[in-house]
Amino acid sequence: MSDSTIAPPGQVTGFAQRPKRADARRNYEKLLRAAGDAFEQDGTAASLEDIARRAEVGIGTLYRHFPTRQALLEAVYVDEVEEMSAKAGQLDDLDPWDALVTWLRQFVRYAATKRALMEEMANAVDADAPVFAACRTAITSAGDMLLRRAQEAGEAREDTNFSDVGRMVSGIAGIRAADPGQIERILDMALDGLRAGPG
Repeated sequence: MSDSTIAPPGQVTGFAQRPKRADARRNYEKLLRAAGDAFEQDGTAASLEDIARRAEVGIGTLYRHFPTRQALLEAVYVDEVEEMSAKAGQLDDLDPWDALVTWLRQFVRYAATKRALMEEMANAVDADAPVFAACRTAITSAGDMLLRRAQEAGEAREDTNFSDVGRMVSGIAGIRAADPGQIERILDMALDGLRAGPG
């Protein structure tokens, strides 16, 4: 992950533009939700016809918004990155350390469930493609903001940055563990290492 921050948390600029008309925007949002659920339950090969049925729209409506499966995959990916990024700005009422930990736990769950979607997209577009670069920037911006708050409060160690932390939690999310609790235990150990020691 890069340390650069371009878009504020919650924004992946230039992608996943919602339609302006209210009825078209409603259909677009329903399709995104239905596709996200279908990809999570049935994998990225989920039927487009089934996604249209879940969204309660016709297949023609799906194709008007998303002319190809790749366009739909990209829109779902960007939408979910924006949602994950936006959550960073919704934790202001928490102590800086608690805000960082809450978001990192959400990030690990998000990354673990979206791995198949990211891998499918990577098969079709280069890892340096603008969509991936913009999404990495959005996530990095969100995580960097929370980490800096915790560091400024003396609650997170100073000798790290979100490039380190992002790689750490992404690696934890990628562990294929039979025991659902194992990921949580490993993350707890990693967070213990991230916390600032007694000064």
